[in-house]
Amino acid sequence: MKFGGTSVGSVKSILSLKKIVETEARTQPVVVVVSALDGITDRLIATSKMAQQGDERYREEFDAMVTRHHQMIEAIITDEKKRIDLFNNVDSLFDQLKSIYYGVYLIHDLSGKTEDTIVSYGERLSSHIVAAMVKNGVRMNSRDFIRTEKKLGKHVVVMEETTKLVKEAFKTLDEKTIYVVPGFIARDIESHETTNLGRGGSDYTASIIAAVLNAEVLEIWTDVDGFMTADPKVIKTAYTINELSYVEAMELCNFGAKVIYPPTIYPVCVKNIPIKVKNTFNPEHPGTLIKEKIEDDNKPIKGISSIKGTSLITVTGLSMVGVIGVNRRIFTTLANKGISVFMVSQASSENSTSIGVRDEDAEAAVEVLNAEFAKEIETGAMFPMQVESGLATIAIVGENMKQTPGIAGKLFGTLGRSGISVIACAQGASETNISFVVDGRFLRKSLNVLHDSFFLSEYKVLNIFICGIGTVGGMLLEQIRTQQQYLMQARRLKLNVVGISDVDNFVLDRDGIDLNNYMEILRAGYPANTEHMRDEIVKMNIFNSVFVDCTASKQIATLYQTFLEHNISVVAANKIAASSDYDSYIKLKQTARDRGVWFRYETNVGAGLPIIGTINDLCNSGDKILKIEAILSGTLNFIFNEIAADVPFSETVRRAKEQRYSEPDPRIDLSGTDVIRKLVILTREAGYKVEQEDVEKHLFVPDDYFEGSLDDFWKRLPELDADFEARRKMLEAENKRWRFVATMEADEQNPSSFKTSVALKEVPYGHPFYGLEGSNNIVLLTTERYKEYPMLIQGYGAGAAVTAAGVFANIMSIANI
Repeated sequence: MKFGGTSVGSVKSILSLKKIVETEARTQPVVVVVSALDGITDRLIATSKMAQQGDERYREEFDAMVTRHHQMIEAIITDEKKRIDLFNNVDSLFDQLKSIYYGVYLIHDLSGKTEDTIVSYGERLSSHIVAAMVKNGVRMNSRDFIRTEKKLGKHVVVMEETTKLVKEAFKTLDEKTIYVVPGFIARDIESHETTNLGRGGSDYTASIIAAVLNAEVLEIWTDVDGFMTADPKVIKTAYTINELSYVEAMELCNFGAKVIYPPTIYPVCVKNIPIKVKNTFNPEHPGTLIKEKIEDDNKPIKGISSIKGTSLITVTGLSMVGVIGVNRRIFTTLANKGISVFMVSQASSENSTSIGVRDEDAEAAVEVLNAEFAKEIETGAMFPMQVESGLATIAIVGENMKQTPGIAGKLFGTLGRSGISVIACAQGASETNISFVVDGRFLRKSLNVLHDSFFLSEYKVLNIFICGIGTVGGMLLEQIRTQQQYLMQARRLKLNVVGISDVDNFVLDRDGIDLNNYMEILRAGYPANTEHMRDEIVKMNIFNSVFVDCTASKQIATLYQTFLEHNISVVAANKIAASSDYDSYIKLKQTARDRGVWFRYETNVGAGLPIIGTINDLCNSGDKILKIEAILSGTLNFIFNEIAADVPFSETVRRAKEQRYSEPDPRIDLSGTDVIRKLVILTREAGYKVEQEDVEKHLFVPDDYFEGSLDDFWKRLPELDADFEARRKMLEAENKRWRFVATMEADEQNPSSFKTSVALKEVPYGHPFYGLEGSNNIVLLTTERYKEYPMLIQGYGAGAAVTAAGVFANIMSIANI
């Protein structure tokens, strides 16, 4: 049982250790390996640097370490005799350490040997404390049986000698005794000087002892519940992995998962001894079990790990092609300098090799490689080393990848759709790890989108920015709020509203905005500024995101292109972009296709009616739209349904305004502008190139009524009542009704030729448009397949609830892809 620094770092944690160990020791012999108290190793090193520099404050740091250990002893050791004995042992060690520090201070020199001795005191002190605390505790000195030798500047375990000495030290295991061993520290096989196994070496100490003694299990007790599917600090939905194979655990450890020290796995793996990773602060949690073979394992990907601060060095040159020994020279040169390479990517043409090293090693690596290939560089046979820093390396790990085709394709497709470029990649023939390098700025986004894509998350996340919280936007937020819980439970889909804006403010929060009090949060946000909002959204660089425009703003519509270029999907209730000049419309659609994101605007025509989607489906399946006839203005339909002998035309317009069917200035509706925009959008979706100026307008209000002020308009409007009433009587006698109809009709003899128009038409009884009530919309589609009996789509064409529902449906269509 190995306990890390956090497990012995506080009174609470060390008492938890006591309970865990003593419970386990009731039934079998237990060996406990401990690290130094949390933070003490770093403090020992920092204090030695201060002493070396002649900084007298090293004494204060030393005294603080003494005080911390004394306070720990006072808090956990209640037996007076034990406490006195422990103080004597601990103070004896501190006296030695004090003398060493003083020596360093006097001569301003800190040799490697002295530093190794200094850092050993952390584990030596903690092991004395734990041995005195636990019942029947006996302290063992790991320097008596862990042997190392110096290789390439590092202390390497001499396994044969260590195995022999461990067997001798533990030849008689008393079931009632708890053996406490300081981790990390060792002794040189020749000089017998104190050495160590490097950072994380306590795990390695425990693994070596477990392997030699053929332990039932190696338990690593730490401050997390086990291996996670990804870094929980980056991915909120990461969760504990129940079981891993040795290979999977090794791959995750080598690529940044700091749960256990990578060399720990090998000694116990050879002996097929399982490893349990457990949480000292949550001992009831089952943790992660690492073993040889995992039963009933159907997940191709187990986890995602990453290394920040990656530099990629590219060795390239024509002389490399077909020449044996170039790679040997590269890796030998780096090894001799003590530089570790954690990823290699080589082109099949052999003219370049890219190697991944840590940022801090990049400069030295370039220097030694340029020196090694100096002659080749001088003759032009090779080029000077190229280095790119500030990158990140990501690895997806899982033994079942080799049984699952398409993992790499899905990986690169997912990254591409999120606007993330892969700079280099590598995969071994074992297929347990696909490693790749990305720009460090995209690390968080890469991890999130991959975690989501490979169903490592408990649910899929869609991040939503909502612009405009008027009648439609406000209703949309309410619909999302009421559906969030259902979608989480039934569809494993989390709708995460990360941004909200109105005319006064905007607020962004990548963790999500509480929709129960979003107005209060919004008021405390940034002042409204279109460019600032755009830049902040792009800067968030958030994965799987969609911008929803519930405004009628031309300025907001200009943002779509930027968002699509940054792999943010767009859902628009705003008609301006889709009805703008044709080239801009096509560019938006093409950008969305190129970037693998979505530009959706179903509610631009008919609110929540499936009009645009139906036209798309018809065209995509090979049908040809020959004619579109539609009533697309709920306002105008209301006006011409209301007009009657006792309700003159001017009164119907006033009622439309009062009942909020029309714009505050009803001339916008009477001018047909809104209908023209909608007709242009439908015509374009049907495959025809059209601009708003191409639409013929046959309006029913004279042009001069659209000039002057709104007050002038209301004063003059009754002048039209008499004419309208006379014409209405004629219509009534003929059993006809007025309908403002938008039409697109193709020339059947010349399909590329077509006409578009909007006009007030007289519709006879029996026509599908005749009985259209209220503010409803209706669309008739005549196609090559639906020629004799056109397709009819009819229903509410306006209203906040149905429009918001249509926008919501567009959002869900993106979430479901």
